Amino acid sequence: MTHDRHSYAEPALVRTTHLELDLELDFSAKVLTGSATHTLAWTGSGDRLVLDTRDLTVLAVEGATADGWEPLEYSLAVPDKELGSALRIRTARHERVRVSYRTAPTATGLQWLEPSMTAGGVMPFMFSQSQAIHARSWVPVQDTPGVRFSYSAHVTAPPELMVLMSADNGTTSRRTGSYDVVMPEPIPSYLLAIAAGDLVFEPIGERCGVWAEPEMARRAATEFADTEEMMRVTEELFGPYRWGRYDLLVLPPSFPYGGMENPRMTFATPTVVIGDKSLVSVVAHELAHSWSGNLVTQDSWDDIWLNEGFTAYVENRIVEALYGTEFAVMETAIKQHATVVKLDPLTPAELAVELPGLNHRSEYHGTTALGPLKGSWFLSWLEERFSREVFDPFLRGYFDRFAFRSIESDDFVAHLREHLMAPHPDVVTEAELSAWLVEPGIPAFARRAQSARFQVVDEARDLWLTTGELPQGAEQWTTQEWLRFLDAAPDVLSAVLLQQLDRAFGLTGTANGEIARRWYQIVAASSYEASYAEMAGFLTRVGRMKLVLPVYRALAGTDRAFAAEVFAKARPGYHPITTAAVQKILGQ
Repeated sequence: MTHDRHSYAEPALVRTTHLELDLELDFSAKVLTGSATHTLAWTGSGDRLVLDTRDLTVLAVEGATADGWEPLEYSLAVPDKELGSALRIRTARHERVRVSYRTAPTATGLQWLEPSMTAGGVMPFMFSQSQAIHARSWVPVQDTPGVRFSYSAHVTAPPELMVLMSADNGTTSRRTGSYDVVMPEPIPSYLLAIAAGDLVFEPIGERCGVWAEPEMARRAATEFADTEEMMRVTEELFGPYRWGRYDLLVLPPSFPYGGMENPRMTFATPTVVIGDKSLVSVVAHELAHSWSGNLVTQDSWDDIWLNEGFTAYVENRIVEALYGTEFAVMETAIKQHATVVKLDPLTPAELAVELPGLNHRSEYHGTTALGPLKGSWFLSWLEERFSREVFDPFLRGYFDRFAFRSIESDDFVAHLREHLMAPHPDVVTEAELSAWLVEPGIPAFARRAQSARFQVVDEARDLWLTTGELPQGAEQWTTQEWLRFLDAAPDVLSAVLLQQLDRAFGLTGTANGEIARRWYQIVAASSYEASYAEMAGFLTRVGRMKLVLPVYRALAGTDRAFAAEVFAKARPGYHPITTAAVQKILGQ
């Protein structure tokens, strides 16, 4: 009855079409208590409703009748370590079913921060992270991207805190302790989101603005000032923005991702707010999800390339339109380089697992997430073959046709054949298409992005490695140029070279998280202890997985004891998702 191996739900029988949440935030106990009321559409035979849960305490289950609510028989299955427990409810095909429940303090989709872990240091903070299958840890729900529903919520919280959700929140920070929000468009469960803290609003355009702690709000608004223009550019390329407002919530540093594309309210890491807009491609990426992912959604996590591959492509088009072709090419080259480096040491069997054909279902959890990069490369190749004059209208038509729907790879391939290949025959061969859709790896005929500025960087790096001559003009390099310099450098370097580079350019202690990530990775792999104190401080301050996990991996190979010591100090400020990932690296 299920289409998604990551969910117990049975959408072929019944689907949630609307969700009503009534929640109370308890910061002292670190739990949410309340109810989730499902409006249901029954399409199959049978009377069983199955919801996904993880570590939830179910207090009552009721079905709506003409006279009120009646108790329903239910059972909670023995939990699976990854999937949680199936909540099986026996109904009379009720149109509305209400589950009263309480979350666990250890809910994997929630993080409760003490005041000391926030920018202000006075008020606590709480935020959710539902992707991929963590919504079930704070809401009993059909936790699969194949089911979409609108929702409304009533939330009570301490009156000194502002509560926001992935919904229509308004723009006034009136703190009443009682909040009501509405999300009228249907979304999948992984886009359910909630946050509460000392939050204020800074407008940056007619349709967009920034929510953040007072200490961060103005800086973030300045950094993200181009957001409204990003929206305009994307609409010109791929059709209207269909979500009303687009606001950003800047979270504390423990947020495990660069951004989370929750509709109407992107959750963003503070690590991209560095004062020069060099990392705002994160905003472009999350905004792009408003078309690819939020509007047209993968049917299950096996088809994640439909979300992330398309989004990476649209992101790059936004970046090019606003910041120029060379900037976009550098961004693409960095991602492609990372892909090729990860693929180079793999055996054919490993390659088939890590980067299978795009039309093949593949394990999502635990992979290197290379599938989305292959998907983005595939779309760029299609654009190159058919030209933008042909490809852009095709992609816009794709977003229009499947708007507010969840689809599989086969759906896209059928659309591709009907609306791009059939009207333009002989542009792409079946063998070429098969190389992308069926065969593992990156096709040999795929061209890599070439950046003129990166050629200069590569020459400078090679000269430094062979002669010790420092790169000329590196003080003026962009973030992308420094990343290219470090990414293509050997993982292990001598203390002499590291000291020389650090003294000249002050890489140790840099405020740029992307540069720090690669620099400390080399520092750890090279056992360059002169930078260990700053490296430990970086790992303690930042919880974004992209930035800290590579450093822990390098440390695990050279000084596991030191890595464990740093992790013990950093762990209270990490999100549960980050904690689990570091524990896996350290074998804990």
